[in-house]
Parts: sequence; structure tokens; C-alpha cells
Amino acid sequence: MNTSLQDRRSFLKLTAGAIASPFILPSSVWSAPIGPNDRITVGFIALGGMNSSSLKHVLGRQDTRVLAVCDIDAKRTALAKQNVDQQYNNTDCTTHDDFRELLTRKEIDAVYIAPPDHWHAAITLAALRAGKDVYCEKPLTHNIHEAIEVMKAVDTNRRVLQTGSMQRSMKEFRVACELVRNGVIGNIRNIVCSFGGPPKMACDLPDQPTPTGVDWNLWCGPAPLHSYNTKLLNKEWRPYKDYGSGGVGDWGAHHLDIAQWALGMDESGPVEVIHPEKPNADSGCRFIYANGVTLEHEMKGEQRHGFGVHFFGSNGEVKVNRGRFVLIVDGKSIADYSFDQPKPGEPPVQSNTSCAVEVQKAERAFLTNAKTRLYSSNNHHNDFFNCVRARTKPITNEMVGGHSAIACHLMNQSYFNQASFKWDPSRLTFAGGTGNPKWLTRDYRTPWVV
Repeated sequence: MNTSLQDRRSFLKLTAGAIASPFILPSSVWSAPIGPNDRITVGFIALGGMNSSSLKHVLGRQDTRVLAVCDIDAKRTALAKQNVDQQYNNTDCTTHDDFRELLTRKEIDAVYIAPPDHWHAAITLAALRAGKDVYCEKPLTHNIHEAIEVMKAVDTNRRVLQTGSMQRSMKEFRVACELVRNGVIGNIRNIVCSFGGPPKMACDLPDQPTPTGVDWNLWCGPAPLHSYNTKLLNKEWRPYKDYGSGGVGDWGAHHLDIAQWALGMDESGPVEVIHPEKPNADSGCRFIYANGVTLEHEMKGEQRHGFGVHFFGSNGEVKVNRGRFVLIVDGKSIADYSFDQPKPGEPPVQSNTSCAVEVQKAERAFLTNAKTRLYSSNNHHNDFFNCVRARTKPITNEMVGGHSAIACHLMNQSYFNQASFKWDPSRLTFAGGTGNPKWLTRDYRTPWVV
């Protein structure tokens, strides 16, 4: 670990208690030259799609230095090292096939973690205990027990954690939540979130020979040891319960997160989960919050509402998705950009406005003197590194990521067990004699225990 960064951290830890709100360093600090000993040193664990993208971003920064990369697939590790060495014009980046080895490097300040869901908590906990700050993809964990353990471990180990729920760093979502928080559409009655369904109960992929250079036993880790299949290695693990959280843990982790942000439920959650009447349903599950608001899950593509998050108030509606935004107040359209983003290769949308313009309209009309303003981040990675330096909690810190993950797991458990139940968000346990404690966790394969 860099000595100058360590000294700065010690000072900031002593003063952190006096900071009542997120501390963002002024732009003049970031425009100043960053010396080699002031850079935040980073390691990357699991080098699939999300971390490949994150690696490109971190390599382009002047205030960071990538020191190590790790994956169970030697080809991915070699390619990542090649990209790092090319960026820095040296061969210093080390490669690892086991995350535990990378975490022993004391000179690494922070790690990016992006394996399949079943590995998130175990690696995150190991990193926190090794003194590393953590950027972990969403959902933060694979089950509720893991979320509780991660939330406790961040403060116990005095670390900084950011979850990859980057929609909070997109202006359309923040403004949508500020409109709701400030009562612009009146009292919230219900919310509809649109995303995919729960994962399958078990993996049904056929056995295939394990390629040379792939540690398949380590890929399976705490989950059951299923024989190798290339779809599992290549990002198609999400539909299977042992490894992923389905569409609920994928886009649901984004949209449920935004709904809870708007409701002020970042460190809380629903008090009741209601399974739809239809047997074996994969949509229609409802949350009831303590304030009486109902949240309903609709399957992405059902086209009843068509937005990631749709807020219904007594005085209007707010609809928001990535690059899409609608505000209706008193039956009047105040802002409207409903176009789907064009797919790669498709022509751009022909319009005389844009999502940014429509968001600005709403902001100027209703939020100029707003009493409630939310944490503003315009770049999720920047926010993480700002907070690593300042020793403050990022926009999607462990409490945000943990409770958003718990919401996903509650919904999945309702689908898995075709059950309705009550939930105590303060004690993080089932209430009223409902539910089953076994649903909070999973069976772990030896020696991996969380």
C-alpha cells in the first residue's frame, strides 16, 4: 500500500465522524497532478464482461494504477494482463488464478469484484478482511444471510464499498427520485418495476470437457459442483439458482434499488411479500412497505407499463428507465422522452428533444428550491475513488447494496416457494410466524462458508 495514501487515510479516519454528508472533493483537487505514490492501486478479480469494461475505465484514469488481475480462466487473465501492460508500457501487472493469492498483496488498496453472483459475498468478505476497499457488481450477494454479513464487515474492517448499481449515478434516476421525495406527484400509491423473472431451480446444461487452463472447481466454489459447460463460463450462469439470481437479481437489482431510493427505504425494505395467485408465477409478486405503498413486479416485455420504474402518485406519475423519462402532473405532460434507446447499428431516434432536455425541464419546474436533494454522482467509478480517498460512504454503499440485494432475494424466495410472508426490515428476519429461516441462506460446499 502506498505510504502517502496510508497516511492520508489515517488522518481522514480521525476526521470522518465530523462529516455528516457525503464529501466530494473539489474539481481543483482532481485537476492537480497525481504523483506515482498518490495513485490508488487496484486489483481485478474475475474478468468477464463487467470487469472487462471496468478495467478499461480504471486504466484510463490518472489517479489509479492496476497492479494485478485474476480469473479462473488463464486466457482471460492473459488478455487482461496484456491490456494493462500495453497501457503502462511495462510488464509489471501480475496474474493470479486464485483470488486469495491476489488479496495477500499488501500494496493493493482496492479491488474490483465481478464473478457470478454465488461468489460475490465470499470474495468481498475476504477482500474487506484483507484491508481492501471494494467495488463489487450487483446484486451484492447471493442470499440474505450474505448481505447481512457484508453490511457488518464493511464497518468492522473500516473499509469503503461501492455496489455496481450505477443507475444511481444517472441523472434521470436521481431526478425521478427527487420528484417523488418532494411530493411533486402527491402521495405515492404504488410502483411498478419491470424486469425479468426468477432463476431456474437447478442447472440442466449438459456436461462438456473442461478446457485447459480453466479451474472449474474454483469457478463452482461455494455452489454445487456442476460439470463444465461453456455457457456457464461465458456469462450464461444467471438463469440458474445455484449460481445466479435470474432477472430479479439482474435488472431487478437496478430497478428495485431506484424504487427504494425514492421511498427513502435505503436501510429498510418491505414489511410484506405477497405471491401472485397464479401457480408457478414468474411475475406479479408484490411488496408492501410500512407506509402502505405497494410495489409490483411485472415481467419485462409484458408492455403494461414498459418502464423500468413507474411511480403512481395521487397527483401524477413519474416513469424512468435508462435514457427514458416521463413526468405527468395534474394530468398534464410536463416532460416526455419515451423512446427506447437504439440498439447498436440502428439509426438514432429522430426527435426534437432528448432525455437530458426533458429531465432538465422537470428539474427546473419543480426542484429549483426543493427541500430534499439526493446524493449526486455523475460517474459511478469516480464516486467510488473519491470516497476511497475521502473515507466516506459512496452512493451505493454496503447498506444500499445490501438492502437492494435483500429485496431481490425476498422476491425470489416468494417465487421459489410460492409463498407470501411478512418481513421485519429492522431485524432482517421473517415476521409473524411466516417464512422459513432456511430461505435466508444456502448450503455451502466445503470449504467455502459464509
